[in-house]
Amino acid sequence: MFPHSDSARVWISGQANIILQWHPAFPSKYSGPNSLSAPAQSDTSRVFTVYTGYELTDTTEVFADIEDSTGGGIGNSVGLAGYTNLDVVRTAAGIPLSHAPYLARALLRQIVPLSSQRVPAQRNWLQLATSLPKRRLEFWIGKFSISDFFDTNGPGSDSHLQFLNWTVDNSGAYDYAANTRGYTDGAMVEYDNGAWSVRFAEALMPKVANGIQLDANLARSREENFETDYRGGFLHHRDGVIRLVTYLNHANMGSYREAIDEFLAGKTPQPNIIATRRQGRHKYGFDLNFEQNLTDKIRAFGRWGWNDGRNESFAYTEVDRTFELGAAYSGDAWSRKNDRAGAAFTLNTISGDHARYLALGGIGFLLGDGALNYGREKIFEGYYTAHVWRGTFVSFDLQHINNPGYNKDRGPVLVPGLRLHVDF
Repeated sequence: MFPHSDSARVWISGQANIILQWHPAFPSKYSGPNSLSAPAQSDTSRVFTVYTGYELTDTTEVFADIEDSTGGGIGNSVGLAGYTNLDVVRTAAGIPLSHAPYLARALLRQIVPLSSQRVPAQRNWLQLATSLPKRRLEFWIGKFSISDFFDTNGPGSDSHLQFLNWTVDNSGAYDYAANTRGYTDGAMVEYDNGAWSVRFAEALMPKVANGIQLDANLARSREENFETDYRGGFLHHRDGVIRLVTYLNHANMGSYREAIDEFLAGKTPQPNIIATRRQGRHKYGFDLNFEQNLTDKIRAFGRWGWNDGRNESFAYTEVDRTFELGAAYSGDAWSRKNDRAGAAFTLNTISGDHARYLALGGIGFLLGDGALNYGREKIFEGYYTAHVWRGTFVSFDLQHINNPGYNKDRGPVLVPGLRLHVDF
């Protein structure tokens, strides 16, 4: 809406993202406490953010963002592993979060030049310098979202102008450290030399699955994240990026196998993963992420993700393996240079222990139909975003979900949506 200076030490900007989604009634043989509601319903989410930054020196920057998240999502954000709206904030242990504004990010960035050669940089809410040393170290510390830096993807990471589904915008199998709102406290170091980069972050895990409070005791609870990026492309004279992410969680997690065994031994009336929680459990996983320009106007992207699936889904969503493939299109092709469109297909699955836990009546923080006729969750999403005026955009989004929550006895579900986005 307003121009931003390329020379001022201060950065102030903001955004508003309002999403209306609905679905018609869909077939359901039964439902449980964490099922997506089968009758027709609609809901609206609203997220407003103010971004601020300040250049202390040419190599030191600080950032602080205030966010306000209100409204809700269809089904109260349960019943789907690939939930349809990334802006929706889940409840914490069934208790709705406060609607008051909150501090989303508070970050210090320190740049250490390793070469005199500089490369241009695009100024934005998380990057104030207009040029950077080609070879450099960067140190970050504070409050942030792991997805600000890890598993990013140009055509498939922005719920404000692109896709909306959790497992399209992020790898569903990447159970990255986050509280209920999606943020953590931590530190990150990154090395960049232009053609490739590596980064490592240590971050706090929530005290309980999907919890709002983070556990500050690093000796018992934490997450290590490592990513390497190569920017070179696979096609001649076409830009591309490939990223490999790996992570290791330490937390007070429960075991699907132990919960099943205790139920079958008659110790619990139903499988209860909370009763099996123990400090020191681990979860690890990998994610392969790529984007590739096919033409000047079409970019392909995709992800493959895997985690061990033994211990409970803890911070993001209930996915143990995922595959995603999609494409984004620039409006230049039809003389609408600020418009964009995209389509993606995502396939989500869970481990055998995870599926059996749900089939026997177990409840996760997102899933639990009371029973389960297991099938892979298959999601197709397409969107069109039209530029209206300056920083104002409107979008139409459509998602089709087969086997919602991995259950062949429910669905399919069709979810249309409308989005209004304003940058200022």
